[in-house]
Amino acid sequence: MHIKTGVEQSVYCILLLTFLPEKAVLPGEAISVQLGSSPTYFQKLLRKLVNADILASVPGSKGGFRLNKTPEEISIYDVYVAIEGKQSLYSSSGIFHDMLNLKDKDICLLSDLMEEAESSWQSILKRQTIATLTKAIEKKCPKENLDLLKTRIEEKMVL
Repeated sequence: MHIKTGVEQSVYCILLLTFLPEKAVLPGEAISVQLGSSPTYFQKLLRKLVNADILASVPGSKGGFRLNKTPEEISIYDVYVAIEGKQSLYSSSGIFHDMLNLKDKDICLLSDLMEEAESSWQSILKRQTIATLTKAIEKKCPKENLDLLKTRIEEKMVL
């Protein structure tokens, strides 16, 4: 399994937005610069997060993005689905059926195993929220680094 950088960037984007005061927004370009992402590519991610109702988009010259839900309401799985979709990670190509000349397409040894594995990681991602990651940041990151990040965000936010 390989989770693309879009999911990672989206999670960290949402984490940045947790530091905003209520009603404030952060321009998309400021977010992409902070994350070291291409502004054009990042706009696509932001659009997906807005479509998934995770972020709110405020139009205009004083516009930008803010959370549309509380950090406790946004699971990491929600972000994953917003960016990658709900498709299964494994799809049988029929090798097992061809190898044993089986007529019943419902039999696939790997399908059951992969479905169980996928269910396990989904369960973990559904339990973890942006709020739990925000708490982890506050515990694991040096205070001066976190303060510097908050200052950068405050300089770019729009009220």
